[in-house]
Amino acid sequence: MTPEIFKYIIVAIFIFVTYYLSYLGMKKTKCLKSFSIGQGDINPYIVGITMSSSIASTATFVINPGFVYNHGLSAYLHYGVAALLGIVVAFVVLTKRFKHLGQKNGAITIPEWIYKRYNNRRFSLYFAFINLLSITFVVLILVGCSLLISSLFPIDQKMSLFIALIFVFSYVLMGGTYAHAYTNTLQGGMMILISLFLFFQGLHLFKGDFFNTLQGISPDYASIYNPSSTLYYDFFSVFLSSFLITFALMMQPHILTKVLYIKEDKDLRKFLGTTFVVSFIFGLVLFIGFYARLSGLEVDRQDAVVVEYINHIFSNSSFGPYILSFVNISLLAAGLSTLDGILVGLSSMVVNDIYIPLKGKTDNALNVSRLVLIGIGIISFALAWNPPQLVGLFAQKGVYALACAFFFPILLGIFDLKIDKRVIIFSSIFAPALHLIFNLSGHAVNPSVSAAMGILYTGAIVVSSYIKQKKKESLLVRA
Repeated sequence: MTPEIFKYIIVAIFIFVTYYLSYLGMKKTKCLKSFSIGQGDINPYIVGITMSSSIASTATFVINPGFVYNHGLSAYLHYGVAALLGIVVAFVVLTKRFKHLGQKNGAITIPEWIYKRYNNRRFSLYFAFINLLSITFVVLILVGCSLLISSLFPIDQKMSLFIALIFVFSYVLMGGTYAHAYTNTLQGGMMILISLFLFFQGLHLFKGDFFNTLQGISPDYASIYNPSSTLYYDFFSVFLSSFLITFALMMQPHILTKVLYIKEDKDLRKFLGTTFVVSFIFGLVLFIGFYARLSGLEVDRQDAVVVEYINHIFSNSSFGPYILSFVNISLLAAGLSTLDGILVGLSSMVVNDIYIPLKGKTDNALNVSRLVLIGIGIISFALAWNPPQLVGLFAQKGVYALACAFFFPILLGIFDLKIDKRVIIFSSIFAPALHLIFNLSGHAVNPSVSAAMGILYTGAIVVSSYIKQKKKESLLVRA
């Protein structure tokens, strides 16, 4: 079998299985709730793989190894250790309580959860509208997927964009959350195989001595805090900022609401254990950054490190073209695994938290959500056709801004701290504003650092307000 025939067969199998899983999901999708979060009957192991795949995306598999290539051990610790710790702590601290409150109040989206928690429709509408900015991330993933497709087949990037759009939107349109969960299990399985394969394939480059091998590149490259790096140079930039922003990112609508897929508390441990193990495996892909540097590769574009390394290793071997085809399809799966989750979350949120509250109609909510999904597809296609550079800039920094906005309302709501609602609303505006000010002004080049600064400064104000409030209440009781 020639590599070309093998490539087409693998793609055909991937497409067929994806649509078959979407068909199974469609049979279970009967209403807006089942489209959004299922009916509580999804296997916890499947939910765990779905969660990990949604978190990983193309950033983990394509972009972040480039940071390790350029900045060394400090970048690996930032993405591979501190970020994983942020995921673990966020889920251990938040999931059980969030699940109970969501099921008690019947919430199926984050804005609805906020409405039920704070009894403030304007507040939930605010979150619903600002989360529409996630469409810029949809655009970037679509563009990335189109580039991968055009590298696999002899078609231009515009046609690849159209194919990517039709493929992912059609299977999400069919099965909603069930399609997202089932197809993410397929995509996640491919990503696990590729992560393990690439990690062990290049491990010999360390020659059994990890730190001394990195020292051979340069002392700064092997340092926990890289003094020559503008991004990862001290404890805050390497560890604390990554931990905080990753913790905050776990509150994104397309991530935290996956806890609502699970019905029984006893299944939470299975879900969490699967999420942590699979996320750790995905993190092994970061080692490609080390491998590319140790292989002596000179790569100008940071986002091209993974592709350049894979081509360098496998292009000259007899099995290389076969491996390259599978790797590229798996990288495509990494993008789709995040994209379909965002699409389900966005379409459900528009109907549940904007359309129904403003129109007061609940009839045909499922059909409306599917129409909304088509509308999102058209807008995304228009933006991705010729995306301005500012879209990419915003998507990188804007996702962190959204995470900053959700941080305090969800955290304070989960722990039921009795604090003035005006302070909570203020925190949801002030934290992302500080992040963008610090980052765009050049005060903090690393978006993780600027986002963490926004969270910490806002947190100081929230804590101060809480203490003042408690003192007032204490004085009133004494009086």
